[in-house]
Amino acid sequence: MSLPIADALSFFQLSCGRWRSQRSSHHLLHRRAEAGGSLIVVEELERGDERLRAIAALHGQDPSGLVGGCRVRWSGSMAWDKAGEAHEGESLFGLIPTDERGRAGLLLRDRGYAETAPVAGHFRMDERDGLLLTTDYETMSSWERFAFAGPNVRLRSSTVEGLSNTASFCIEIRCDAPETESAAASGGPEWLSPLGW
Repeated sequence: MSLPIADALSFFQLSCGRWRSQRSSHHLLHRRAEAGGSLIVVEELERGDERLRAIAALHGQDPSGLVGGCRVRWSGSMAWDKAGEAHEGESLFGLIPTDERGRAGLLLRDRGYAETAPVAGHFRMDERDGLLLTTDYETMSSWERFAFAGPNVRLRSSTVEGLSNTASFCIEIRCDAPETESAAASGGPEWLSPLGW
């Protein structure tokens, strides 16, 4: 079950906020699973934002086609990390719909999910109002699906095929949701408690 969401821009707007993510990544070559967690912060970039115009220019797209986007920052760790290894960064996203309902189109990024170079992928809303992202890189391709189980719970699954073959599943809980704050105050699981950025 997922929330009814009209279009991709609405999906990104609903994603704005601070999230705690628990992740399980399955490395198909090694036949092993790796656990991890992260803090994710999503901020809306409104139409006309200079950062969105810069992304359009980077990809040779007309900035007037952009309806909005977001800035995503993350900080996390995985079980197999070596000493001093960190998973931190940020990325900018811009949406250019190619249908009248805004449920499909181009997703412009200043850095990719599977590779760090700027990349343009495609987005599509499915019949259950999940958001599908597909991206082809030079050496691999990725598929991601995001869905809201409720306004404060987001599910994310992804696969990467190419030099590295992995499948991942994440459960993300909004940090500033009232029930999350209440759980933290009452001694709930540590990963639910809000963290400063």
